[in-house]
Amino acid sequence: MELLILISACKGASARRITAVIPCYPYARMDKKDMSRAPITAKLVANMLAVAGCDHVITMDLHASQIQGFFDFPVDNLFSEPLMISYIKHHIEGWEDGVIVSPDAGGAKRVTAIADKLGLEFALFHRKRDRKALDAPEKMELLVGDVRGKVAILVDDMIDTGKTLALAARSLKENGASRTYALVSHGLFSEASMSVIENLPLETLVVTNTMPQHDHQKGCAKLLTLDISATIAESIRRTHNGESISLLFGDWIGTDTNGY
Repeated sequence: MELLILISACKGASARRITAVIPCYPYARMDKKDMSRAPITAKLVANMLAVAGCDHVITMDLHASQIQGFFDFPVDNLFSEPLMISYIKHHIEGWEDGVIVSPDAGGAKRVTAIADKLGLEFALFHRKRDRKALDAPEKMELLVGDVRGKVAILVDDMIDTGKTLALAARSLKENGASRTYALVSHGLFSEASMSVIENLPLETLVVTNTMPQHDHQKGCAKLLTLDISATIAESIRRTHNGESISLLFGDWIGTDTNGY
């Protein structure tokens, strides 16, 4: 709401162009109707930004790329992928003998892109529940790939309750992974218990700082933060100067990942 008020104030002050920088796009998972009468809230947010007077949006790692189609003005969807690749290369020992893992089918495109750039294999989990019992616990089965004796690197775009992460981490241990790391773009942790995450069979959980993580880090020693401010700052500078931001979609980040 504060963002909409600020945009409206700038519009009333005759601003030539208004760019909203939203590192973590709100309600990004509500991008379609998953049941009858369900709202498409991601579209509603886009409409509110447009009505308030926004001309351009800069965001990062949208849950679904088609959200960009909800807008009638330019949207730059930046990626944390270069930062993650750099972190893997410089901070995960033995990554060359690793496997990039997606905890669900929806992340297959994401993990295959990272696996190809690192020259590694990928693995894919399927989350299922025994439909014969209403209160049956959920399980994960490995659909694609082999993690036995390898360094497993879980990659996902968002962590909220932490249930998917917990299931995937335990399943990787059961399938024989030697060590497990997790890299997630947006660490929401709105319903997650940090003590539970602390006790998971994970070496490290790495998230970006698209959301503040100071309080979460106090409750979980395994939580590390990658700083995305350089990517956001460069996109703002290039947008302001009328330069192309295509460079930001590549591996421009280099080798410096000390900002975590």
